[in-house]
Amino acid sequence: MRILSPRLREEVFALLPEEVEVDYLDEPWPKAVDFFLPPFGQEEVVRRVLEQVEVKVVQTLSAGVDWILPLVPEGVVLCDGSGIHDVPVAEWVVMGLLALLKDLPAFLQAQGEGRWAPRVLADLEGKKVLLLGYGSIGRAVEERLRAFGVEVLPVARRPRPGVYTPQDLPHLLPQADAVVVLLPLTPETRGLVGRDFLSWMKPGALLVNAGRGPVVDTEALLEALREGKVRAALDVTDPEPLPSDHSLWRAPGVLITPHVAGLSQGFHRRAARFLAEQVLRYLRGEPLLNVVREGY
Repeated sequence: MRILSPRLREEVFALLPEEVEVDYLDEPWPKAVDFFLPPFGQEEVVRRVLEQVEVKVVQTLSAGVDWILPLVPEGVVLCDGSGIHDVPVAEWVVMGLLALLKDLPAFLQAQGEGRWAPRVLADLEGKKVLLLGYGSIGRAVEERLRAFGVEVLPVARRPRPGVYTPQDLPHLLPQADAVVVLLPLTPETRGLVGRDFLSWMKPGALLVNAGRGPVVDTEALLEALREGKVRAALDVTDPEPLPSDHSLWRAPGVLITPHVAGLSQGFHRRAARFLAEQVLRYLRGEPLLNVVREGY
């Protein structure tokens, strides 16, 4: 297994049998490896490795694989990191909802200006929150929101008991006080949250995006923000990183964080446990976790 992070290497190594070799991602590369952990977002490095090294399994530590899908050769198994980021992303979503409902950005501005500016605040209790994407992160968000007395409306690609599908959105969106986007980026999801979607949302509703930036049409969102149709908390944007002169920074009713929802102090611990389990499954000839099919 080739790993970029020295700290992660040590934590994984401690959980595996002694005969398993865990090494750094560094040149000169070996001719072949069983597992390759690609550094997130470093497409050029990943492309060179996959062109020059015979790899059996590519294991990302990100839940989304849109960035690496075009680089993985045919016949190579690709697995994602679903489950590793459930806790911190779910916590960020709750933070985003509370920050908007409690008008935190306005209070921070008032604090910076030395103004005492009391006002009546909204409650999270009793709200209807639509989860657009109902994988492991969606279920983690639901668990936390139910503790606040929230009614959750889960939406997933495939119908199952208690879960809606995208065909239900025109009916559900006018009911929802908030929409949480947790979708991967695929040809089907790109731009899904566009003008029609935003027009169906309840006036004054919240849009929270912790999935992928291009799932939301940025120009359509800017229009909705300027019109006061919605407010938004965004951990991901399109483009990303967001240029310093981009209009989204200064749009009314928006809270932006720089794609940090999944970055947490517990990442290495969770990632190491997941990787150790995955490698042991491989050694035992058992089915691997999170094998990517149909784009995610």
